[in-house]
Amino acid sequence: MVFRRFESARAGEAEEAVTYSTSDDDDEIYDAENKAIDFPGGRVAFTPQIKFISESPDKRIPCYRVLDDDGYPIAGSTYEQVDKETAVKMYKSMVTLQIMDTIFYEAQRQGRISFYLTSMGEEAINIATAAALSFDDIILPQYREPGILLWRGFTLQEFANQCFGTKDDYGKGRQMPIHYGSKQHNFFTISSPIATQLPQAAGVAYSLKMDNKEACVVAFTGDGGTSEGDFHAGMNFAAVMEAPVLFICRNNGWAISTPVSEQFRSDGVVVKGQAYGIRSIRVDGNDTLAVYSAIRAAREMVIREQKPVLVEALTYRVGHHSTSDDSTKYRPLDEIEHWKTARSPLARFRKWVQRNGWWNDEGETELRGSIRKQLLNAIQVAEKTEKPSLEDLFTDVYDNLPLNLHEQEKSLRETIKRHQKDFPSDVPV
Repeated sequence: MVFRRFESARAGEAEEAVTYSTSDDDDEIYDAENKAIDFPGGRVAFTPQIKFISESPDKRIPCYRVLDDDGYPIAGSTYEQVDKETAVKMYKSMVTLQIMDTIFYEAQRQGRISFYLTSMGEEAINIATAAALSFDDIILPQYREPGILLWRGFTLQEFANQCFGTKDDYGKGRQMPIHYGSKQHNFFTISSPIATQLPQAAGVAYSLKMDNKEACVVAFTGDGGTSEGDFHAGMNFAAVMEAPVLFICRNNGWAISTPVSEQFRSDGVVVKGQAYGIRSIRVDGNDTLAVYSAIRAAREMVIREQKPVLVEALTYRVGHHSTSDDSTKYRPLDEIEHWKTARSPLARFRKWVQRNGWWNDEGETELRGSIRKQLLNAIQVAEKTEKPSLEDLFTDVYDNLPLNLHEQEKSLRETIKRHQKDFPSDVPV
């Protein structure tokens, strides 16, 4: 029997330890040239030192940016060129989204709809992402991405139909306002539970891969959504199955009233991708050109390599979380105002577009007046439109309605007959 001595460490003190080997074969295991182990998943190098991975790097992951706050391209920046037609359409869509949010928010405050949630401050992520994608790409949204639908041709009237729950709403009035969905526009219907769309996105993306489609899935979440188990399940599923899905996290600083400082201890969200073996990038979410360029590049990688990519877009939720929230109770007004004005994605992109000679003040005034008029008209039409029929409460789930639902419908109709004055007159019975 032979033995070999080696250095160890215990409580900061060097000590001697002894390990035994009983044959020449065992000696080979400890041979100086044998520095790694073939372990499932790949070869892993050995180290004789006790060394823990740091909980965070010395420097934070940098953020990709193209335009400075004054709309000037940063020297040495690389980005996708955008022609006049695309740039103007992007800017007009951002303005339309902003005005739509303002008017629908006011409609809720007037009691005309029950709920609303804005994308204020995050217009660049909405529109630049939409512009960088193909129409064939399938969107699994969270709830702050109506700009994707807007870009793809969803009309202001269709937005109003959903928020007012009319008979023309594709969801037949069964969803809360802002829970849009459109099969025609490859946009999965929004659902309130946080992050449930992420594992689903991995599955949908894998189906595209099986069918050899030249398209990908784009799944959105917020910073708060990364604390849900579904975020980790979706990321890991996509990585292991090599599903062509583009995960986009809108890190807007606040998950309702929870700041990112209380959401995670990691360097934001971008570092989480590496833990799952997913290529990742951090981008300035208020820089329209940066978002457009990063998403274009990410989409090409996803489709070419048939692997997932994670994009963390740093932005700020200028509005309240929703009409059920008052964000001034947990964050200072000057912070909100700074991001609303000095860091506005619309103002920054407008400066760049206008500096190129593609936009002017006259066009701005005309656009805003036209969009506001169209929205007010859409609301008037929606308010005059009949609600979905009572029977729609029970359809579209079962091919043949089961007995218990027949009984429920009968009971409901009998109740309405007894209390007709308490039932909405605009709902067909």
